[in-house]
Amino acid sequence: MNKYLISAIGITFIFLMTTLGSSVVFIFKKDLNGKWHSLFLGFASGLMIAASVWSLILPALEQSSNFGKLNFLPVAIGIILGAGFLVLTAKTLPNLLKKGKKTEKTITKHTNLFLAVTLHNIPEGLAVGLAFGNAFLSGEITAFYSALWLAIGIGIQNFPEGSALSLPLRSELKSNKKAFVYSMLSGLIEPIMALIGILLAGVLSPAMPWLLAFSAGAMLFVVADELLPDTKANHPSNIGAWGLIIGFTLMMILDVALG
Repeated sequence: MNKYLISAIGITFIFLMTTLGSSVVFIFKKDLNGKWHSLFLGFASGLMIAASVWSLILPALEQSSNFGKLNFLPVAIGIILGAGFLVLTAKTLPNLLKKGKKTEKTITKHTNLFLAVTLHNIPEGLAVGLAFGNAFLSGEITAFYSALWLAIGIGIQNFPEGSALSLPLRSELKSNKKAFVYSMLSGLIEPIMALIGILLAGVLSPAMPWLLAFSAGAMLFVVADELLPDTKANHPSNIGAWGLIIGFTLMMILDVALG
């Protein structure tokens, strides 16, 4: 198979799977009731926590090996910076938009969730792009197939991630179409970053641990500050906790099996 075709398939696949996952929101014609909303919020939380650990933090630690025993340093700093970025966004964005208090809260919630997932997709897209970029540098067809397998693995993970974003947004935005578009746009960054990764292969590699950890910090913060509190607010049972366990386990399986 042509190396350019392999690259195109891999880059397209990661975005296609996010789009397909986001389209799950159209199955639900009405607002989710409190129990189902808590379940999906918990599910999204579990996915994001597992993705933070296996897709972001652990690879960041591995890629920080040049720091020796201090390999945790860029990861720790990146996590804090990622969380701080969302705090700054939550404080500044509503003021920029100049909305009322109720609207500010809604904007903050779905914006933080969207930003966290989008930030998570940036290093994933870069990882795919760097894999294909290194394949172009080596010229080995086996390297292209390895990069394609990486893209397939990330793409499969993107399906539940797309649905885990669009479903909570459905309840916030009161619109299937808007929730779908937001979720789909969060995945659009992946092929864009993949192309950047191909063009800048070798240059961006040293920054990957910082980018991975930054994304992890953003995701963990939005889970702790937004999603988990809302699981109890929407329903007093432990359904949200079970959603988290299911989401975490599913993403762990996908990351380990396809990693």
